[in-house]
Amino acid sequence: MEGLSPGGVLSRVVRPWTWSRTALRRGFQGLVALSVLPLVPMTWAWLTSSAHRVTAEPGTNWTAEVPAMPAALVLGAGVWNGKPSAMLGARLDIATELYRTGKVRALLLSGDNSRRDYDEPSIMRDYLIAHGVPAGKIVLDYAGFDTWDSCVRAKEIFGASRLVVVTQVFHLPRAVALCRAAGLDAFGVGDDSSHDWPVETLAYAVREFPACAKALVDSLVLHSSPRFLGRRETALDRALTG
Repeated sequence: MEGLSPGGVLSRVVRPWTWSRTALRRGFQGLVALSVLPLVPMTWAWLTSSAHRVTAEPGTNWTAEVPAMPAALVLGAGVWNGKPSAMLGARLDIATELYRTGKVRALLLSGDNSRRDYDEPSIMRDYLIAHGVPAGKIVLDYAGFDTWDSCVRAKEIFGASRLVVVTQVFHLPRAVALCRAAGLDAFGVGDDSSHDWPVETLAYAVREFPACAKALVDSLVLHSSPRFLGRRETALDRALTG
């Protein structure tokens, strides 16, 4: 657009550039999509597992809600000075109760034994034996380096088809979703760690957002193989029939 300057000289008036309504709408839609995208993996985990999990609330008859399964898969959660961490101890207590009430007939303990001085499954086994679970009903998976590996190995290496997966509530949707994605008929039981460890639980719950994204990619996009597979083992078969 052209006009006269105060001195009578012809000049061009430059208007500032503005967004069109279409561009504004598309920009807003893009921002909404970016804000929702991180929620997609978490939503997948929650919806996939919603009908297949329960919280082991103290003082309640939570075992009544758990279907009878051949085995429980107990996921590792750190050991210190030869003893399970507090959260892992809670998982093992749940597993003990599942065995005691006859909901499962064997316990598959899956954890990290990637170096000689760190052995989650063996320490988990010792804890269970000390709490009355027969050694012959306990099976160790030394290569459960993450949840996806544990689920796939339970099926492919140990021959499980139906199991109860035991962990904390913040981890439960992802654990159940991954086990079901691995082809297992899985039901989950979780310890509500927020009662005793609220700060730690919040930190772990926040970490579930990127963890669920990795889980979705591993299980549904890449169909990733565990770090170790190996030969089929019969230890779980023996524990179930012995």
